[in-house]
Amino acid sequence: MIKDLIVNLSVGAERDAAGEFAISIANTFEAHVAGVAFAYEPVVAPAIMGGIPADIIDAQRSVTYKAAESAIKSFEAAAKRDGISAEHRLLKATLGGAADLFGRIARRFDLAVVGQAEPNKLAAQDVIIEGALFESGRPVVVVPYIQKEGLKLDRIVVCWDASRTASRAVADALPFLYRAQTICVVIVASGRERTGEIPGVDIGQHLARHGLKVEVKRIVAPDTDVPNTILSYVADCSADFLVMGGYGHSRLREFVLGGATRGILNSMTIPTLMSH
Repeated sequence: MIKDLIVNLSVGAERDAAGEFAISIANTFEAHVAGVAFAYEPVVAPAIMGGIPADIIDAQRSVTYKAAESAIKSFEAAAKRDGISAEHRLLKATLGGAADLFGRIARRFDLAVVGQAEPNKLAAQDVIIEGALFESGRPVVVVPYIQKEGLKLDRIVVCWDASRTASRAVADALPFLYRAQTICVVIVASGRERTGEIPGVDIGQHLARHGLKVEVKRIVAPDTDVPNTILSYVADCSADFLVMGGYGHSRLREFVLGGATRGILNSMTIPTLMSH
């Protein structure tokens, strides 16, 4: 059950897809939503630190602070319009520090929501996604920057490879799965499995025992790009929501995403729940 969630507000963006989508999730589950807006510290190379006047650095800080205030104002107005219980936090942090801080704060909520980074833009979303995924211990819903609709759960696609992270994602996604009309468990297979085996049947049976209507789809795609195979299937079946494990690890405070996870994040077209 989802009783509260936290969202990283898109500071400086023309439209906050993540904030709007988080409010729609809160509306669906009658949950409380907390919006976090980061006022980022200016990034100045140490070699030129002394060459930049202090008033210019202060002016940059003022710009980011006002952008964060604007993001909060829009978020609060949208929550009030939909009658959602909401709160906000405006935090000052460096880019790297924000990722770690957001992950720690998210531990006290049922769900974290973050926006996909827009291409060709220096955005903080990438590191925030990684911080939420690896540091929070909570499921993370990543919202495409092009997302316009609120939460819709007519058809959910679940990516399954029998791994620990995939299992965690399925369990974390149950509140969403219970509301789905159709669930399709997708296995991208190499074609090298032993004859007679049907991967995914066990997880399909597990979900069926929860009273869920489940299809199991096995896609044989040897030596292919797994993220593109998944995204192609998602488009073909007009899915509304994707569930998958978030692969990777953190190393010396640096986050390293797995190839499939990075591929989905770069090219995603629908909201995606990831768990690590």
